[in-house]
Amino acid sequence: MRRPIFHKLSLIFGPRPPWTWLLLCLFSVLALIVLLRSSTSTSFDSVTFSIKSDIYINYRRLKEQAASDYLELKSLSSGNNILKEISLCGREREHYVPCYNVSANLQLGFTDGEEFDRHCELSQHQDYCLVRPPRDYKTPLSWPVGRDVIWNANVKITKDQFLSSGSMTKRLMLLEENQISFHSDDGLIFDGVKEYSHQVAEMIGLTSDVEFLQAGVRNVLDIGCGFGSFGAHLLSLKLMAVCMAAYELTGSQVQLSLERGLPAIIGNFISRKLPFPSLSYDMVHCAQCGILWDKKDGMFLIEVDRILKPGGYFVLHGSSLSTKKGSMDSPIEEFTQKICWTFTAQQEETFIWQKTNDAQCYSSGKQGVIPPCKEEHDIQSYYQPLSSCIGGTESKRWIPIQNRSSKVEQYEFYEDFESSRLALRNYWSLLTPLIFSDHPKRPGDEDPLPPYNMIRNVMDMNALYGGLNAAFLEAGKSVWVMNVVPTRTRNTLPLILHQGFAGILHDWCEPFPTYPRTYDMVHANGLLSNLILEGCSLKTLLLEIDRILRPEGWVVLSDKVGPIEDARMIATQIRWEARVIDLENGFINLYIRRKHACIDDARNLSIVIGLY
Repeated sequence: MRRPIFHKLSLIFGPRPPWTWLLLCLFSVLALIVLLRSSTSTSFDSVTFSIKSDIYINYRRLKEQAASDYLELKSLSSGNNILKEISLCGREREHYVPCYNVSANLQLGFTDGEEFDRHCELSQHQDYCLVRPPRDYKTPLSWPVGRDVIWNANVKITKDQFLSSGSMTKRLMLLEENQISFHSDDGLIFDGVKEYSHQVAEMIGLTSDVEFLQAGVRNVLDIGCGFGSFGAHLLSLKLMAVCMAAYELTGSQVQLSLERGLPAIIGNFISRKLPFPSLSYDMVHCAQCGILWDKKDGMFLIEVDRILKPGGYFVLHGSSLSTKKGSMDSPIEEFTQKICWTFTAQQEETFIWQKTNDAQCYSSGKQGVIPPCKEEHDIQSYYQPLSSCIGGTESKRWIPIQNRSSKVEQYEFYEDFESSRLALRNYWSLLTPLIFSDHPKRPGDEDPLPPYNMIRNVMDMNALYGGLNAAFLEAGKSVWVMNVVPTRTRNTLPLILHQGFAGILHDWCEPFPTYPRTYDMVHANGLLSNLILEGCSLKTLLLEIDRILRPEGWVVLSDKVGPIEDARMIATQIRWEARVIDLENGFINLYIRRKHACIDDARNLSIVIGLY
């Protein structure tokens, strides 16, 4: 193993070299670079490019080694010894989701569905360990093939569970040896997804589902989404459909959807608000989702109203409603009048209501209408108790979906987009094992391809205005991004959702509501610094990243020197492989890639950490 240059100095000056020697060595490196650059000006034209290429490679290697030595010396100077690797969790945790321990919740007295709710306070004092993949885990197939065929061993559903799941599930997917094949044209709707989507479009006055976008429908929340076939079809129409389903012990809808490369999160209508701001979605869809909408005095419907934009649609299919066309006899139909919804259409078992465009409807004193919330009630929507008042009526974002502009006129957004576009060029060209070899990419070479598995599910842990998402779209990459806005920062999620992107509020001092191995790439800019200021554990955060990242996945972290030093030391404990890539103005970029982790003693992750 090649030792850093400062190891030699330690033989003379002891195990902790003086910082003056560190600065002297760094200045020497810079002087060498200047001399090498100046020498090219006297070279002959025929060898100019070759010399520049060699200088580029040497310069890059010197910067990488200098940055690596710098972090190592900082670690030595603080008296840190080699840290012990974190052990692997038991096999019973292969599909572990923190905050969702049904048995523990039942013992604590949670009932009426709340045992399936999110209780993160019960997961705060558990031992550190790495959630391992199943023994037969296989790298997912590349998109779009992976949308329709997944490996059975990757998800928590057994052959017996599949065979006992009923005829509708068998019609949706076919179990073939070690694979599950999905029928793209079929779903939880008997007539097929395409026909059903076309039917919904006609019911709201459109000639075809390709007109959803023109009608203002761009964001759809698909509740109890089955295995994502309806959302997959909407994505093909360039709509963003996010699957949301309750935590399940087996055969999870969310886990299967994410394995297929479709947007999904764990969430439910039980006792708390969803982690979205008011006026978030153009359509909320429920096909046989199992929710009793008329329970709890209609508070579930009030929550749907809160996240629906003015003029948005609530589509309900396959319910046991007794409503007949033109009838107002069912409890749910009576309650929709209290929240100023208009009954739009019914075809067989499909019912559609439209939210009013008139915010004054809730404050007009109309008999039976539920009043609006006070302004402070609408600010915090992160897993707060369900409310019995109407939210969002005083918001500046109360704009009917049919009148919404598709452009976002905000300087900060464009600044975020430009910086993300430049960063993405570097990320994509470096998302390859090439950066861990001794032969970095030369100037003029074509960008290497990303890892052979795929990059499909991307999470931006500190999304700001969704600039990275926009950069991916502009670059034509076949990815989707879960844009996460930390709860303790400025709430920019409305702007992200306004652009038609997927997004969620989340407190990164807590685990994320998803199953293990569900993201191919995780990105965070400036999150570590914020987390430390909030007094949250950086080790817990990196372990959570390890849990949700797929084998062969990537991490890209950008932050200041101090948090990156801490992250790099923890990365060693988590068996991640990290490499410094750049050193400019005292800031460092460090790339990490997670290697395949299918055996007990192999859990390496490669990470890209950048400093600003």
